[in-house]
Amino acid sequence: MTALLTAADFARHEALALELLPHATEGDDGSHDLAHIHRVFRNAMKIHAGEGGDSEILAAAVLLHDCVAVEKSSPLRSQASRLAAEKASGILAGLGWPDEKIAAVAHAILTHSFSANIPPETLEAKMLQDADRLDAIGMVGVARCFYIAGRMGSGLYHPGDPDAENRPLDDRSYAIDHFPAKLLKLSDGFQTETGAKLAKERHERLSLFLSLFRDEI
Repeated sequence: MTALLTAADFARHEALALELLPHATEGDDGSHDLAHIHRVFRNAMKIHAGEGGDSEILAAAVLLHDCVAVEKSSPLRSQASRLAAEKASGILAGLGWPDEKIAAVAHAILTHSFSANIPPETLEAKMLQDADRLDAIGMVGVARCFYIAGRMGSGLYHPGDPDAENRPLDDRSYAIDHFPAKLLKLSDGFQTETGAKLAKERHERLSLFLSLFRDEI
């Protein structure tokens, strides 16, 4: 926890947040920091209000879904959610959680990641995946995209062919390529009705940004 974000910011699950926030993040990635955890939590609670399910399992999964830090450029990136699920299981076991609830949290964490490409099977897992992906689109998604590109040393766009009309997309080299390569595809894969409605609005913001960006270059 920090002076700027405490357990009190996780309404209805303050006690759980008090226990789990110290384990929530590691490293210095500002796109996967406590502010990200808080945004995903708020997204998740909005989705839960429309979909139901076990809010404690969902909250624990949100709080621990990024408890292992793996850089986007790392060859271990596809393993990040598995590593986080394993670490989360150990944390919850240490707190005396029953095995079935630990397994439910671990499954949600394991399947939330785009890179892992594992379908979520439970409602809580579907809600976590939707809540996390909401933070990758819309205006926050734009900011995170360029932040991560900066960490990776990427350029903003290919100056000779920004729309990749005569070259393959390369989002490791050019930030704007990440929009057609991934971000603009995310809204089609939401798992819940509530999440899909929220995603539609954010997708429209994402598309508007890209249009305005292209106009300026």
